[in-house]
Amino acid sequence: MLLIPAIDLKDGSCVRLKQGDMEQATVFSEDPAEMALHWLEQGARRLHLVDLNGAFAGKPVNESAVKNILQVVQDFAEDNDLDEIPVQLGGGIRDLDTIERYLDHGLSYIIIGTAAVKNPGFLQDACSVFPGQIIVGLDAKDGKVATDGWSKLSRHDVVELAKKYESFGVESIIYTDIGRDGMMGGVNVEATVKLARAVKVPVIASGGVHNIKDVEALCEVQGEGIEGVICGRSIYEGTLNLEEAQARADELSGD
Repeated sequence: MLLIPAIDLKDGSCVRLKQGDMEQATVFSEDPAEMALHWLEQGARRLHLVDLNGAFAGKPVNESAVKNILQVVQDFAEDNDLDEIPVQLGGGIRDLDTIERYLDHGLSYIIIGTAAVKNPGFLQDACSVFPGQIIVGLDAKDGKVATDGWSKLSRHDVVELAKKYESFGVESIIYTDIGRDGMMGGVNVEATVKLARAVKVPVIASGGVHNIKDVEALCEVQGEGIEGVICGRSIYEGTLNLEEAQARADELSGD
């Protein structure tokens, strides 16, 4: 079970939102690259980036901050004789040119969310042109998929869309329960397992992680196809220690 720190970018700073509300943003650092280095030093093996402004604007907004983070990750890996540390990014990615540019910057995976729902043909093309590097982000509430930075709730069922996207060749699926995101009320394990059982590609849980018990709960169902969990407010506010939690997850997973 991989614990993946989230670095959410808003106006060049590292922030956390409550339930995706841009008006409820807490700034944790004005230097996202420094924050990335902090999580790497705490043992992070993968990073999750979100261009929040981009998600609402429909185009990249925090690209310079992303590039700074990637440079820090590359330098850290080289200094510590590590293999590539994967970095994934979502938010405002709507065309193949943007994907190619970001991958050229050094990103390992591109996350497509709103565009996948509104233009599934784009997602299919992206999976074909960039095999093994496209993750689909399914953000949902009460089983229905949300789009446009979570501001709109669609009629699409999460499981049905996941099966469709799996057939396109997505690398994995990030499932976020937006009703729990930023609230630290616990991961929606039941819904995450339901989704993971319905598809063969790995599922990454997101939303609601509060403490070590949430990590342990996910480890108990890891065999269902849950690859990892994205951690946000919990590691920033200290209710979850990243280094200790990853060690516990490794212990429970037998790694």
